[in-house]
This record gives sequence, structure tokens and C-alpha cells, in this order.
Amino acid sequence: MKSSLQHQTGFDLLKLGGEIDLHYSPELRECILATLKEGKPLLVDLEDVSYIDSSGIASLVEGFQTAKSASLPFGLLKVSPTAKQVLTLTRLDKIFTLYDSVEDFSQTL
Repeated sequence: MKSSLQHQTGFDLLKLGGEIDLHYSPELRECILATLKEGKPLLVDLEDVSYIDSSGIASLVEGFQTAKSASLPFGLLKVSPTAKQVLTLTRLDKIFTLYDSVEDFSQTL
């Protein structure tokens, strides 16, 4: 898994790439929760994710729940076809807010 955190005006953008599996999901979870602890909305870019398993999805769900309890916006950006398939199968595509662009997310803030 590759990750980079970019501080935008009013929110943070977490760009992910590669495979997100049992090996990398603790790192993802820690990164998401630490970012949300700063009290800023979070947008997670999944465009370059080639594989995600249930542990990776669980990290995203925990981030979503943490953000929701803190009244912070949380969204997924440019979800890759692979990740989209997993979200659809688990019906989480109905729970997460999916964005096509950074601008779409920033307009909701």
C-alpha cells in the first residue's frame, strides 16, 4: 500500500494506492484515525487501489463512524473499479459518500 496525506484548504486528502489487505489495514486505520483526531474533514482517494479486502474495508468503515460521531465530513474519491466492486457487494456504496472530484467534496463543506 502506498499512502500520502495532503493538507487542503479546510480538509485533508489521503491518497491510497496498491493493495490494501490484512497486512496494511492497521497502517491505514492508524492514518485515518490520526488524521480525524485533528478535527478536519477527510477525503480518501481510492483511484489507485488495485485490491482491497475486508480488513481494508473495515478500516474505512471505522474512519466513517469516527468522523460521523465527531460531525466531520468523510468521503471516498475516485473509487477504483476493484474497490467499487467490493463496496457494491457489501452495500457500503450506499453508506459512503462517493465523489468524482476534490471540488465536489470541497463544495459540501
